[in-house]
Amino acid sequence: MLITTADRLELMLDARAEATRFRTENPPSAFHEHKLEKVWERASTAPAYAPLPPFSMETFRDHPITRKEDLKARPLDYCIVEPAEADKYYETTGTTGRPTPTPRLAEDAIRNAVSVAEAWRPLLGERDRVLVLLPSDVVPVGDLVVHVCEYLGAVHTRAYPFATGICDWDRLTQIWETLRPTVLYVAPGVAQQLTRLLKRRDQLAAHRASVEKIMLLGEVNTAPFRARLGAWWQAEVYDASYGSTETGTLATSCHAGRQHLLLAANHFELATADGVWPLRAGERGRLVVTPLNLHARPLLRLDTGDEVTLADDCRCGTAAPSVTVHGRSSDALVLAGAKVTVREVEEIVYGETAATGYLMEVDPEGRPLRLLLERDSDWDRGAEGELADAVQAASRSSLRVTWGDVRFVNALPVNTKSGASQKSWKRTNLRVVEAGS
Repeated sequence: MLITTADRLELMLDARAEATRFRTENPPSAFHEHKLEKVWERASTAPAYAPLPPFSMETFRDHPITRKEDLKARPLDYCIVEPAEADKYYETTGTTGRPTPTPRLAEDAIRNAVSVAEAWRPLLGERDRVLVLLPSDVVPVGDLVVHVCEYLGAVHTRAYPFATGICDWDRLTQIWETLRPTVLYVAPGVAQQLTRLLKRRDQLAAHRASVEKIMLLGEVNTAPFRARLGAWWQAEVYDASYGSTETGTLATSCHAGRQHLLLAANHFELATADGVWPLRAGERGRLVVTPLNLHARPLLRLDTGDEVTLADDCRCGTAAPSVTVHGRSSDALVLAGAKVTVREVEEIVYGETAATGYLMEVDPEGRPLRLLLERDSDWDRGAEGELADAVQAASRSSLRVTWGDVRFVNALPVNTKSGASQKSWKRTNLRVVEAGS
C-alpha cells in the first residue's frame, strides 16, 4: 500500500482520523446518513442501480435488497470503473459458484486497510514478526494483512504452503527458523495441517516457542477449535476478522476474543423472517450491509447470505455490537430433516474430541451415514469408543442427528485443510456416498 501522491496521503490520514474517532464510540446517525448519500451517488452511475431517485434515508430503506446471486450473475454491472481502470484487481475464490470479478480503486484498498489496522492495533505492534500463511493470488486477504503490517510497522513475510511454487512445507519451516514469528495469520484448515505436520516431525515445540498470537481468517471457526489450537500452540488464538472479497472487512477481533462490527466503515441491517431491520442485540438473521467506502463497485443493501447473531455484552468495552458468524445460509445442510450449520458441527467435533479434521458422509437423500474424525499424532486409540459415544450424544442433543457410525482415520483428504483460497465447507467436508458403501 505505497502512498505515492499527496492525495493518497490525505486519504490515508482522513481514514485514520475516522477510524480512531469511532474506536470507542459508535458513529452518530448523521455520519451514516452523509456516508450513505455519497454511496448512493456513486451507485447511481452503475448499470445495475441506475437510475436512482434523489437520496433520503426513506428512499434508502425502501430500496430493494441486492441479492448476492444477482451480484454474482452480472458483477461488472455493479461497477463504476472497468477492471483496466482499477488500481487492484481481485476475484472471489469461487467456492460457492463462479468467481466474481472485483476491481478496487486506491480509496477501497486504503480505507479498508486503515480501518482494519486501527481495529487490530491493540493486538499487533511494531515489535511483532508476522508470518502470513494466507493465499496471495487473486484474492485480497494476503494483501490486506500485508497492508496492515506495513501501516503498523510490523515486519512480515508471506508463506502460503498450498501454492505451487516457491514455498512448500519444508521451505516454510526454514523461514520459521530465521524469522521466529510472533504472530501467525492463517486459515483454520491450514493451521490444522501445519500442526499435524510439525507434530509428526516432532517440531511443534520448537516452532511454537516464538508464537504469541494466532489470527484466524477465511473460514468460520468456533471457540472449541480456538481453545484446541491455543492448547497445541500455547498461544492466544483470535477470530481475526470477518468479511468478503465483495464487501471488504465487516468485523474484527478485540482483545477479549470477540468480533465487532466496523460501524464506521459499513451500514448494517439484519434480515429476519419478519423483514429487514436495524441491528438489535440478541437477534439472529442474515447480515445485510452497505459498505461506506467502496468506490470501484458501490453496493446498496447487499444480503451477504451469512447467518449471524448479535450481542452487546463484550467485556472489552467496545461500543460496536459483537457478531457471531454461523456461516452462509447456503452452506447449511439438511441431515435427516434437521438443518445443520458449520458452527454447530465444529463445536461438537472440536469440543468433544482432539481430532484435527472431519468429513461427513451422507447418502443421496441426506441421511447421515458416517462421521470421519482425523486422529492427532499423539492419539489414544483406546479411548475411541468413548469418544464416539460422546460425539453421538452431542450430535443427538445439539443437531438432532444420529450418525450411522463414527469412525477415526489417520488422514483425511488435503482439500479439507487447504484454507480460504480453495475451501468450501459443503464441498470439502461433505461426501455423498451410496448407503451400502
